[in-house]
Amino acid sequence: MQVTVETVSKLERKLRIIVPAAEITEKVEVKLKQAAGQARIKGFRPGKVPVREVRRRFGQGILQEVSGEVMQQSFSDAVEQQSLRPAGMPEIDDVVIETGKDLAFSALIEVFPEIKPGAFSEISVLKPVAEVSAEDLEAMIEKLRSQRSSYEPVERVAALEDQVQIDFDGSVDGEAFEGGQGKDHKLVLGSGSMIPGFEDGIVGMGVGEEKAVTVTFPEDYQAEALAGKEAVFQIKVHEVAASVTPELNEEFFKEFGVEEGGLEAFKAEVQSNMEKELKAAVDNKVKTQVMDGLIAVTTTDVPQVLINEECQRMRQEMVQQFGGGQQFDVNMLPLDLFKDQAERRVTLGLIVNAIVEQNSVKADEAAVRSKIEEIASSYEQPEQLINYYYSNEQQLNQVQSLVLEEQIVDLILEEAQVETETVSYEEALKPKEPEEAPESDEPPETMTSDEDGLPEADAEAAVDAPKE
Repeated sequence: MQVTVETVSKLERKLRIIVPAAEITEKVEVKLKQAAGQARIKGFRPGKVPVREVRRRFGQGILQEVSGEVMQQSFSDAVEQQSLRPAGMPEIDDVVIETGKDLAFSALIEVFPEIKPGAFSEISVLKPVAEVSAEDLEAMIEKLRSQRSSYEPVERVAALEDQVQIDFDGSVDGEAFEGGQGKDHKLVLGSGSMIPGFEDGIVGMGVGEEKAVTVTFPEDYQAEALAGKEAVFQIKVHEVAASVTPELNEEFFKEFGVEEGGLEAFKAEVQSNMEKELKAAVDNKVKTQVMDGLIAVTTTDVPQVLINEECQRMRQEMVQQFGGGQQFDVNMLPLDLFKDQAERRVTLGLIVNAIVEQNSVKADEAAVRSKIEEIASSYEQPEQLINYYYSNEQQLNQVQSLVLEEQIVDLILEEAQVETETVSYEEALKPKEPEEAPESDEPPETMTSDEDGLPEADAEAAVDAPKE
């Protein structure tokens, strides 16, 4: 086998591979003899078909089959011989397959870049420092109560924050329009779920009362035929209900899995989970800055084939989020939509892999065990979940990747320029502005990253109810 390599660009290599005709002929003859012993051809006894007849009928197909197998193996041998690391599948062209002639073809590949991570000492990180205050705890408990509130009918006129049950019939210029009618529709006044003026018009109405409310559709309303138009809604109120917040009692605590200990145990559980949420938010913000810094201090080229693959993967993930791809055309999501984020993920993956290799970093098994126990702690039978993780290679690999990520971040922080900033609990949980923060810092295949921050203080996450 003859191999020549041409450098097309920084990462592109073009291999020209030539395999002697004798090698191809030998393999073809072996295949022909095998085929002769198995072929079923009219006029010949089974197993007695002459090789010449098999060659006449199937020779070209066997030549193609053998050539394909040889091309695959010779390409693999060539990249190993030349110490190349292909980043993806090759593009094959200039193929010569002819009886009695050398097999020849060209293979264009992109190779992985040689990466030298930049100096960690040049990375700057501003670490938020916060704590869960008594005021934060009380505010979270009030959010939990508010989320569990219900509506009970009252005998008075409707006010803001009440829930009303109404019929409505809308018209523009005396004509009904699509979507302008509703029966027994429940609406929380002040929620802003209806067009401006609609909810305000219901304030002060009582059960059984009917009223005409005039509103104007916004100029940018999604239905162009209605944009900027004045509409009249005939509204009838069937029920007015006020919000009732539950009491802090045993029944309420049990909804969050707190069976014993009363109010103090409930507060302790809420605070514990708020502190976990706070730590996760701070860790994510620090991690994002570390990843930003790695990209800033490291110069590297990125194989386009890896970016394309990541775009495809991200698009497939989004399709699944939209309902598993059923009756959804993936072409509605152009790959360019994911290009920037995909390039960032791939770049981070390459840099982090280089750090792992150069520093011989391995996931600490004690940390992996601790992480799994932490995940399992909110379940009724944690030992079962722990055993599940250790018996499921894919799940275990995900936790190991998460621990490895944390170790890499800690490694970089040892040399990085780290400053602290004291902030409130709510401020610590707020994400960066969208233009400042990427949607995700999840490098492919290397580390499993969470989102850069939590959208807001998550009341539901403040207490993890035990799961079956």
